[in-house]
Amino acid sequence: MIETIDYHTAGEPFRIVVAGVPGIPGDTVLERREAAGAPEIDAVRRLLCHEPRGHADMYGCFLVPPDDPGAHLGVLFWHKDGYSTACGHGTIALGVYAVDSGLVKADPDGETDVVVDVPSGRVTARVRCVAGRIEAVTFRNVPSYVLARGIRLGSVSGVTVDVAYGGALYASVPAAVFGLSVVPEHLTELIALGRAIKAALADHPAARHPGDDRLSGIYGVIFHDELGPGHQRNVTVFADGEVDRSPCGSGTAARLALLHDDGFTGTLVHESIVGTSFRARVAEVTDEGVVAEVEGMAYRTGDHRFALDPRDPVGTGFTLR
Repeated sequence: MIETIDYHTAGEPFRIVVAGVPGIPGDTVLERREAAGAPEIDAVRRLLCHEPRGHADMYGCFLVPPDDPGAHLGVLFWHKDGYSTACGHGTIALGVYAVDSGLVKADPDGETDVVVDVPSGRVTARVRCVAGRIEAVTFRNVPSYVLARGIRLGSVSGVTVDVAYGGALYASVPAAVFGLSVVPEHLTELIALGRAIKAALADHPAARHPGDDRLSGIYGVIFHDELGPGHQRNVTVFADGEVDRSPCGSGTAARLALLHDDGFTGTLVHESIVGTSFRARVAEVTDEGVVAEVEGMAYRTGDHRFALDPRDPVGTGFTLR
């Protein structure tokens, strides 16, 4: 029996597994991310991500011990294709979960930090409460920075993309260069382009993390529309054609690194393809890069107990994309 508590952050699901996962070995969260590929552990991810219990765009996490007592918890983020290095929308949901569950005692009229170790480093979910109710969560990320500008992709309509790190590596490109907009009606085309761009960048030097190859690989492609000064709409196509319904927290941090490099200093209103939004700003500039703070909110959607009947011919499930 596997127990989960589910949330959504700006429309993107986040399934937190609270019971039923085998022990995951490792001294750090990053080491545990590698160990989570073991068949008996990864079977739980597949069971919860794949149909009929999940879907091709499902997202969630395993809770693990933090790297040291300086954090409240550690987490391994997962999706239908494997394990992520970072997740801003998930960190926002974890802040709400930590306070909801009593793991972290919150100031009923103030801000409380929930410190989380993720594969890309240590991040914070700053939970703001008013009269004992959670009103918003601010995700404070690891430093973000630009890796490359104007990479030409001859195999993809001759366009150029920028690559930045926000806890994971993201390629960014305006949707308009393809004659598209970030709207649901164009999603099929954007998914196909996201897959093509990711494949085209697979062997590019910008797809390598400069400090730790375990963080390498283009995780997502961000298509964006300019809506006005400090106002953009985006959709992130990540992993193998998966679509982030939220504005993508770590992707927003990568976008801020690019915008800061262009001279932007204000607050970014970052909308998603479903009309939800995050507000983000550069809170600090360090030698490593810019520290982004991304504000959003997560809402509980249900508590679940999942089982696998040994007679079930579908087993841990399937995906249709």
